[in-house]
Amino acid sequence: MFGDISGMMGKLQEAQQKVEETKKRLDTVLIDESSANGDLKITVTANREIKAISINESLLEDNEELEDYLILTLNKALKRAGEINEQELALAAKAGMPNIPGMDMFK
Repeated sequence: MFGDISGMMGKLQEAQQKVEETKKRLDTVLIDESSANGDLKITVTANREIKAISINESLLEDNEELEDYLILTLNKALKRAGEINEQELALAAKAGMPNIPGMDMFK
């Protein structure tokens, strides 16, 4: 009915391996984001791990402003990282999936 089951299982294992390799590669993809005025810079990986935060000394004088900039800039960076992460993992999974009739999971 589905053809070679062992061949499909092998394809599924390959797909899982591609996803794992992509996850490791995404640890090396860095995303830089800055606040609107450039006083705060944040670097995250595509796996949403914070790698660096650079704060201009002028922001250290106003805790509320610093907190606002941190929240806004971190959210922008993590949103971009999430989008890249989802796209790359979907591509890796799709590339390794066997062609099963009637199962169009990745349109």
